Amino acid sequence: MRIARFSLPGGAPTFGVVELEADQGQFPNTVAAITSDPLTGPVKYTGARHDLDAVRLLAPVIPRSKVVAMGRNWADHIAEMGESAPVSPTIFIKPNTSVIGPDQPIVKPVETSYLSYEGELAIVIGRICRRVPPERVAEVIFGYTCANDVTARDLQAEEDQWTRAKGFDTFCPLGPWIVTDMTLPQAGSLNIVTTVDGDVKQDGTTADMLRSVGEIVALVSGFATLLPGDVLLSGTPSGVGRLEPGQSVSVEISGLGTLTNPVVAEGDK
Repeated sequence: MRIARFSLPGGAPTFGVVELEADQGQFPNTVAAITSDPLTGPVKYTGARHDLDAVRLLAPVIPRSKVVAMGRNWADHIAEMGESAPVSPTIFIKPNTSVIGPDQPIVKPVETSYLSYEGELAIVIGRICRRVPPERVAEVIFGYTCANDVTARDLQAEEDQWTRAKGFDTFCPLGPWIVTDMTLPQAGSLNIVTTVDGDVKQDGTTADMLRSVGEIVALVSGFATLLPGDVLLSGTPSGVGRLEPGQSVSVEISGLGTLTNPVVAEGDK
């Protein structure tokens, strides 16, 4: 099932279930509205259905408390940054105010001269949990979506911790929807491709992550209680680079879809 959050012109945000042409279903390329946030209760259809091209897709989830990200989780990315694999995990938090949805602009703030993309798999938590053992991780995952861990690379290099470099408003695009029926083994073999203006910049597979999805959830839940709607970012493959206003960046993950965002300069939003 694909869970989207969307709005109609002049309307309030609504949750819905997306059906694509590839599903060979009865209503291809549509979204069927549901009564409430599926993280808080069962999916119940309202009876309303809309063409996908007639709605505005929003961030599929606004984390209720936090976005927790895993840094240095791909060996090839570690190598391109001239670093060594960490003995202890590198973990940081992005504020939920950094979250935006598909087609919303990533804003390059005046504080940075080097804006960068990082295509990533995002894990959406579905229930309150703490110290989840690896064998029970699947029970607490609501689903998966595409993410872009946007980074002010110069600030990241200048500062000992990464909160400011990765926490500006618009620095966490999520979308286009949440896929809820993907298994842990499937999540461990997804292709991630990041393009800028159509040119491929990153092309990796989650099979190459140093810590798997299950290990990430177990690790993070070991120090922080996770709440429904919290998002965990799993790290990025090699190929990170510069973004400039006027460009468009896309993160495509097999089985999940494509997340695309334009880039603008602060003041031009």
